[in-house]
Amino acid sequence: MKAVLGLFATALLSTSVIAASPTLTPTTTKAGAALPVHIGGRAERVAEGYRRQWPGTYFESAFRGPSALLKIGQGDIVLHVSVDGAPVAKLVKPKPGLYRVAGLAHGRHAIRVDVASESQSAPTVFGGFYAASGTRPLPAPSRARQIEFIGDSHTVGYGNISTRRDCTQDEVWATTDTAQAMPALTARRYGADYQVNAISGRGIVRNYDGMAADTVPTAYPFTLFDKAARYADPAWHPHLFVIALGTNDLTTPLHPGEPWKTRDALHADYEQHYVDFVKRLRAHAPNAHVILWATDMANGEIASEVGKVASRLNAEGERDIGFIPVAGLAFTGCHAHPSTSDDARITMALSTYIDTHPEIWRQK
Repeated sequence: MKAVLGLFATALLSTSVIAASPTLTPTTTKAGAALPVHIGGRAERVAEGYRRQWPGTYFESAFRGPSALLKIGQGDIVLHVSVDGAPVAKLVKPKPGLYRVAGLAHGRHAIRVDVASESQSAPTVFGGFYAASGTRPLPAPSRARQIEFIGDSHTVGYGNISTRRDCTQDEVWATTDTAQAMPALTARRYGADYQVNAISGRGIVRNYDGMAADTVPTAYPFTLFDKAARYADPAWHPHLFVIALGTNDLTTPLHPGEPWKTRDALHADYEQHYVDFVKRLRAHAPNAHVILWATDMANGEIASEVGKVASRLNAEGERDIGFIPVAGLAFTGCHAHPSTSDDARITMALSTYIDTHPEIWRQK
């Protein structure tokens, strides 16, 4: 009898190991019907699937069965594939084509693909999820809470998984993981859908070291960085905006030929444009709460300026405006950017505020 029980226990263990160890491999299998897709972030529908460029995009689906298929389109990208919340594979610059997730227990499963890398130079395409043999589609996941994160490299997660500060541009790209950055950590804590509308090196009125490129408020209204189509999603009504902009405006000295002759002139322009930007956001989401946060970089200049913006918004009648200065970050990521440990510290600072304002989630 003990031998039989032992064999039975061994069989259960083997089944558990198989069910807990799904695999992801390229396949030439013919794709079945498309599975419903839930998209976190901005994307446009194209013949090949979904074209996206803003960081932190994620795609989700659900199905019943032992396997499913996903299609990857053109573009250099780093993807995290997970099933039922457990990691399955990290794909770095994967070849376009069809991939099969297999080795799953029979039953209901949720599949997710997170874009980890930043795609400033060009958009990429995700082709969607498809049924495999024996797979039945289920409704795609959805969440009641929505958070929108707006910012620069500190929001993107620039070089946050790097083990050193000195990085080449290729290393920056490879060690940027928005899926492990503050927006994902915060949204996961509150069970919220989220968007990451951030661009490394960009600011409110001035980009890093005076670099010529669209600022975040200029690029913000559009689905892609080419500004060909304005973004619109009637289902996107964020309860909360979390904004961090100013690092690139203020951490480098002004150069001859820039529009501002003095630091005071830059401050005045920054404050006015930041106030106007928040008011434009509020015009589309009038009941949303707004958190402005800033590090103590630049000898406190950034936090001082963001605090002034928050004060002006409150003085001009904007309600539900919070300001959170974040100090004590180690900045051990690439080029002295926040690491994943810093991301966790920022998340805790935000969470302390959010937890004391439960009315955020009651906004409609």
